[in-house]
Amino acid sequence: MSDTGFSASQNQASTLYLPPGPWATVLDCLCGHFRAIGREQWLDRIARGRVLDGNGRPITADLAYKEGLRIHYFREVPDEKPIPVQESILYADEHLVVADKPHFLPVTPAGEYVEQTLLRRLIRRLDNPALVPLHRIDRHTAGLVLFSANPRTRSAYQQLFPTRQIDKFYEAIAPALPGLTFPLVHKSRLVDGEPFFRMQEGPGASNTETAVEVREKNAGLWRYGLFPVTGKKHQLRVHMTALGASICNDPFYPDVIKDAEDDYANPLKLLAQGVRFIDPVSGAERSFSSEIVLEW
Repeated sequence: MSDTGFSASQNQASTLYLPPGPWATVLDCLCGHFRAIGREQWLDRIARGRVLDGNGRPITADLAYKEGLRIHYFREVPDEKPIPVQESILYADEHLVVADKPHFLPVTPAGEYVEQTLLRRLIRRLDNPALVPLHRIDRHTAGLVLFSANPRTRSAYQQLFPTRQIDKFYEAIAPALPGLTFPLVHKSRLVDGEPFFRMQEGPGASNTETAVEVREKNAGLWRYGLFPVTGKKHQLRVHMTALGASICNDPFYPDVIKDAEDDYANPLKLLAQGVRFIDPVSGAERSFSSEIVLEW
């Protein structure tokens, strides 16, 4: 397997360094370490090439166990529920892919989602296992996601984000805020919240910043333009809640909607609408806009 293929395998697969134990084979170790996964399931994954050694090669069922051996394995969720939304590809070349992600579709495998993710769908559509997302947006958020398509130029694109050489534009629909003067800038310190998947504002120096403008008014709801300077988890959702206008249909803010199920007719009204940057490989100015529209 080529270096490019190996990188892709690492990207899609989880990694385990075999722990100390009495096992004779890697298969025995996997069965002992992951007790919720049966031996027949591991044998099936191995037979399908879904368990790899440290060099990205499929292992055999009789591969000898060795403490510290690096193994890559592909997570699988039995009977994974289909997500009835469709992504679109807005741009693709040998280095960069720009996709329009619909609401409810995760960007990368996590939890109960493996195949039903934007990454896996694009890998299949483009037949490019080297795809790697350059950033993330929430599962509930729709809009633009950029992917590196070429390991040789990946680091150049990755550096756009921590060095703030890329401008990101979002749009949201939320309750009106007639008591505030726009445009405005909201800064705060975001820290882990409760439950574990939420964020909250806390004391101390700010580590997040969002500029907010009003684009359209419709009775008690306004369409806001959001321009994040930083990119913390749930930043826009927390900041809008702090201003007094939680984004419409948000299942986490201001309060968690217990046992909420995906309501495809009423998604979170938050859209990663546009990006603009200088391409680090070609030097050309790049500008992309989502084709998704937030409906009132």
